[in-house]
Amino acid sequence: MREPQHTMRDIARELARKYSTMTHDELDTLESVLVMRKFTKGQIVLKEGEVCRDILYIDTGLLRQFYRKNGRVVTEHLGVDGTIVMCIESLFREEPTTLQIEALENSTCYALPKQRLEEVALHNVNIQILYRKILEESLILSQVHADLVRFESAQDRYRKLCKLMPKVVQRAPLNYIANYLQMSPETLSRVRSATLLD
Repeated sequence: MREPQHTMRDIARELARKYSTMTHDELDTLESVLVMRKFTKGQIVLKEGEVCRDILYIDTGLLRQFYRKNGRVVTEHLGVDGTIVMCIESLFREEPTTLQIEALENSTCYALPKQRLEEVALHNVNIQILYRKILEESLILSQVHADLVRFESAQDRYRKLCKLMPKVVQRAPLNYIANYLQMSPETLSRVRSATLLD
């Protein structure tokens, strides 16, 4: 398993840089919230029926969020280094999730436990902002994915994914990319070939 590239402080700084500005004390507080989690390739991070209690920031690795429907497995999200993964409905309703999260690579993540994050956000405006921005980003990503599969042609879906999530396109197995884009692996192969010829 790859060693984590960053310290807890680096991760706190990275989150602050992406989502909010923070004082030295606020960085200390944010760092105290973080919990390192390591997952091996193929490990189920969150099982169906469990309650999601954490927002996961991926330092290194690749995670897949999926669910089962009518005997089929549907890939809902693919998260890679520097991105957030969570089951938002389970997290906020504190109810068992129908989604599962699996590590597709050996992965090092930093959990932001929701309960602890909310406690410190009460006293830190910039941590409140960070929390809100993370949630906004997650909702926007869900909307972008929904619009992608609803309105775009297979070719445009793949092109947009290449632009939005280049690391995912480079590293995720093709069958999961096809599933995420709601197309068959054969269609994805054709689309990729056509895109390379453009």
